[in-house]
Amino acid sequence: MVSELINANPTVYEKKERRARSAPSDYADEYAVEPIDQPEVFDHIRDIKDPEHPYSLEELKVITEDAIEVDDKQSYVRVTFTPTVEHCSMATIIGLCLRVKLLRSLPSRYKIDIRVAPGSHASEAAVNKQLNDKERVAAALENPNLVDMVDECLAPSFG
Repeated sequence: MVSELINANPTVYEKKERRARSAPSDYADEYAVEPIDQPEVFDHIRDIKDPEHPYSLEELKVITEDAIEVDDKQSYVRVTFTPTVEHCSMATIIGLCLRVKLLRSLPSRYKIDIRVAPGSHASEAAVNKQLNDKERVAAALENPNLVDMVDECLAPSFG
């Protein structure tokens, strides 16, 4: 993790109660008939760990179910996240974690759009551009240090 925290004492929120439904599946069938909805996408990403804190993105309210848009007919998913501070140096890592988790979880027919909430980050346009540029994402995922950080954030917690 990082030694000097930008937000050393973040507000931690209670996790939302999980819906009574089967756990999200990793899709083996590329053309799964069952539509994907907002709660299912949220279930996939809610437990991603923050890169700086021992909390999930849900617990820090970096992501909420309401900030997810799904158009199953158009195979489109948009996740808008809100960093805990305006100058969050981990915003691109958080966005990369969201993208990687959804790439691993959803059928490849889905276009995934990851955004920083409007007005929530000092470098909002630059972060959004970086998170949605295929070449930049591919280059980031060739960096072993970034891949290790992403994998650590995506690893299941047993606490």
